[in-house]
Amino acid sequence: MYDLKTILEYVKEEDIKFIRLAFIDIYGKQKNVSIMPHELEKAFKYGISIDSMAIDGFQTGYKSDLFLFPNPDTITILPWRPREGKVIRMFCDIKMPDGKDFICDTRKLLINAINDAKKSGVEFHFGSEIEFYLFKADEEGNSTGVPYDEAGYMDIAPDDKGENIRREICLTLEEMDILPERSHHEEGPGQNEIAFRYQDALRAADEATTFKSVVKTSANRNGLFASFDPKPISDKPGNGYHINFSVTGAKLDSAIEGVLKHIKEITAFLNRDEKSYERLGKLMAPKYISWSSENRSELIRIPAAKDNFIRAELRSPDPLINPYLAFTLLIYAALDGIKNNYELRSPVDIDLNKASGLLIEKLDKLPSSLKEAKAIAKDSDFVKKYIPDELLENYLK
Repeated sequence: MYDLKTILEYVKEEDIKFIRLAFIDIYGKQKNVSIMPHELEKAFKYGISIDSMAIDGFQTGYKSDLFLFPNPDTITILPWRPREGKVIRMFCDIKMPDGKDFICDTRKLLINAINDAKKSGVEFHFGSEIEFYLFKADEEGNSTGVPYDEAGYMDIAPDDKGENIRREICLTLEEMDILPERSHHEEGPGQNEIAFRYQDALRAADEATTFKSVVKTSANRNGLFASFDPKPISDKPGNGYHINFSVTGAKLDSAIEGVLKHIKEITAFLNRDEKSYERLGKLMAPKYISWSSENRSELIRIPAAKDNFIRAELRSPDPLINPYLAFTLLIYAALDGIKNNYELRSPVDIDLNKASGLLIEKLDKLPSSLKEAKAIAKDSDFVKKYIPDELLENYLK
């Protein structure tokens, strides 16, 4: 836990010249404003003003002033910036001029969900497995649509040209106190995956947000373009964001059933782009609402693991999610299952990519389009209970 005095001493000792105050819009895109060190004390005491009307999804009325208050526990140096005159970043709380929490601050929503879970004697941990494509870039840094390599699943160099990029990403993350568990080439040409050790929900969401900026920065520095698009190449595997979650203080089975019960209602927040639905149901991306052990064709699988590493893996989300919003809804869905002691439905122990017949016909499906997913979310009492009206209205526009 850091205080203002500690931060000011750190800034002076480390020759920090710029402080990035970072926040997230409702769609999960990281934003920031940079301040100089002499403004830091003001930022902690009074906040730094921003214009909400210029930020997608932040419009909640005719009043536009919002204030960013840095969270000192999230301080990190940006390793890719100059070593002299360093740059640090802190995530911020967003508040109204009267000091109240801003209703569309999704990071705050997650904090509230975590606290609600703790009141019930339950704690959640999340781990992220995030896929991305590397494309060759043009002179302007834009994607050419040409994959960086033609390697396949877990291939090695020289076929896997992304090996050094992943290495750079992982080492950069380590400098930022983020611990990748593993990295490898994925099935698609130029496609990569990096997975992270499980963390508490807030730190996991912060790390996922940081990860995307590190990947894009590393790719750009190497003359490449990183794409988190759910389906960047129409006939190749899409990019998934597999969310691993575990629970202490309650039964994982009931938590899983809670997620399965509410998954259709929250799919618009896990798959927020039209292309998200081109990915689902194809090339190992799930389509049916089911679970199984180890089976990668299911919506939720229980990977082979022991002791503290036992977890559930949700396979439908893609990297365009807002992780704060997604984790918030997953926590509340799991809590619903726990509080009501839901019994986990029977597993579907078949390869759903190849199955047909009566069993498949009986299985419920995920929404097949963004329009359908938004309509379900809009009518969901569960979603309305936990997502403020203004945020929900803006998100579903």
